[in-house]
Amino acid sequence: MTRIFFALLTAGFFLFAAPALAQYAEPWQMNLQEAASPTAIEQYKFHNFLLWIITAITVFVLGLLLYVAIRFNKRANPVPSQTSHNILIEIIWTVIPVIILVIIAVPSFKLLYFTDRTPNPEMTLTVTGYQWYWGYEYPDNEGINFLAYMIPEKDIDAAKGQHRLLSTDNAVVLPIDTNIQILAKAADVIHAFAVPALGLKIDAMPGHTNETWVRINKTGTYYGQCSELCGKDHAYMPIEIKAVTKEEFAAWVQTMKEGESQ
Repeated sequence: MTRIFFALLTAGFFLFAAPALAQYAEPWQMNLQEAASPTAIEQYKFHNFLLWIITAITVFVLGLLLYVAIRFNKRANPVPSQTSHNILIEIIWTVIPVIILVIIAVPSFKLLYFTDRTPNPEMTLTVTGYQWYWGYEYPDNEGINFLAYMIPEKDIDAAKGQHRLLSTDNAVVLPIDTNIQILAKAADVIHAFAVPALGLKIDAMPGHTNETWVRINKTGTYYGQCSELCGKDHAYMPIEIKAVTKEEFAAWVQTMKEGESQ
């Protein structure tokens, strides 16, 4: 019994623990990360909506199982029913799931449309996935571009706020309160650009450009990782985004331009 208890406890932990990273995973973290963009906020609302539906279905099915086990066991019901068909029940268990799926589909399609693209982007960030690192370009800012590699574990400096498997040598700097168009592509195999707290997750594919958008609500550092199995170093191409004020972003852009001109 002890082994079963700990097995169930472990399974429950991994079921409800937040799988993503932003700012970074905390010990015993049990829920989703704090949403930091309109997209993430809408995704969390939809998640909570589905949680209510799933809970209701689970409780209902559990109740049916308990009722059947008690009412129709051999001792309580020694002479079983010979009924083989019940038209009303068959209609109910066909129509109700369809209604539930429609109820889920309507907000789901709205969310997909909302996360697809922004009609009025204020700037563009081009993201390119490589084996196994990321490349970034700012086409609206004289083509500022750089590559971002994971900082090796032996070089991690906790005093600087760096985190194992998450921090990169060059962080992506983005302004808050700005509609940012993100164009994702890949140079070799399929990757996926994912930053959970910002509600970002989009495939980066060779020979094709996918589009999404983000509007960051508050300053801070947000982490993500490639979420597509892309080879042996798949787990070692993190994403680090530093969200700053518009004034700080303009100063960073100027510094990058001056550095490239030297």
